[in-house]
Amino acid sequence: MISFSITDKEIDCASLREKLGTAEDGAILVFEGVVRNHNEGKAVKSLFYEACESLANAEAERIMTEAVFKFGLSRIVCVHRTGHLKVGDVAVFVGVSTGHRSEAFAGCRYVIDEIKHRLPIWKKEHYQDGSHEWVNCSHHEHNHQHSPKSEHGEVSV
Repeated sequence: MISFSITDKEIDCASLREKLGTAEDGAILVFEGVVRNHNEGKAVKSLFYEACESLANAEAERIMTEAVFKFGLSRIVCVHRTGHLKVGDVAVFVGVSTGHRSEAFAGCRYVIDEIKHRLPIWKKEHYQDGSHEWVNCSHHEHNHQHSPKSEHGEVSV
């Protein structure tokens, strides 16, 4: 079972954790990516995430299917936030279950690393000094569509 979703609501980690594990599984591993108060020497106030949901959903399914085959995972649950997040909020949840801990650790690491690298999800950091910038955006080349309320400040035509 694999499940991926994007939400602008707070991630309920406890309910997601309940979706993991079967009677055959000996390992359940959860990663929660949390907004921290600093990055590269700058004081972070908040983050803004923007996503192309249709492309992200399709690519996430590919990533999780790869992880099932590479690491023998029985279940994967992943949820990524969009919108404004404050320090301490969970931005991404990845949970996996499988027979053994080594596969769980490797599989969970694979999923989060690939999600961060391959999904069209963009992160803008807002700093305490009032400045902001898009960071760690491997897909942020302005070759994607925006809504008129886009955080980029552009209006789509």
